[in-house]
Amino acid sequence: MTNYKLTLCYDGSRYKGWQKQGNTENTIQGKTEALLSKLLGQEIEINGCGRTDAGVHAREQVCSFRANTELSDDALLAEIRRYLPEDIGATSLEKAEPRFHARLSCKEKTYLYRLWVSPASFVFDRKFVTKWEEPLNLEAMKQAAALLCGEHDFTAFTSNKHMKKSAVRSLREIRFEQTENELRLYFTGDGFLYNMVRILVGTLLEVGSGKRSPVSIPSLLEGKDREQVGFTAPPQGLILYSIKY
Repeated sequence: MTNYKLTLCYDGSRYKGWQKQGNTENTIQGKTEALLSKLLGQEIEINGCGRTDAGVHAREQVCSFRANTELSDDALLAEIRRYLPEDIGATSLEKAEPRFHARLSCKEKTYLYRLWVSPASFVFDRKFVTKWEEPLNLEAMKQAAALLCGEHDFTAFTSNKHMKKSAVRSLREIRFEQTENELRLYFTGDGFLYNMVRILVGTLLEVGSGKRSPVSIPSLLEGKDREQVGFTAPPQGLILYSIKY
């Protein structure tokens, strides 16, 4: 049985997230597994690198699966591309080492959060950005971001109230990129908790709009209390941007 590495990209607007669920077939994992199982005539289970939330997008989502097939990699990729819905794309397909696992083998992920900070119309980007109308103190946000970076227990920055595993993660960088109409925030780390990036964004926006101070960040981390940190930013501005192995 061959181990495969499949890289996808998708517009998550109409999906209930990456992870398959018992009450809906409308997930990225569910759609992709169903297609592979039908194409290959066998039950296929895929493992994704990251479990994106409902409405969240991916520029690069890596998944792995095992299958028996006589199709070449190029032929199988062509069939996947032919039958995937138009809002899910297959970027590449290749044979992987037997022990490769999309999630467990991952060393680093980068998420991008896009904020539309201009009064200009944004018709063509409306499904991929979050509009923010309040003025933002970018320097204050950068100060707060610097305090969030490093290895911390991010219990306060997840919506999972029943965490059974460690919430310690290494947030290696938060990078800001300002364009004419957008503020882009790139979050790079070894792993992210449920809703973590969106809560980080909400907290940084509250800092930027003067609702909280940058120097409050260490106490928020130490307090481990979800109720004390920022709001969960909307999903449409979030993109799983890149992955390193």
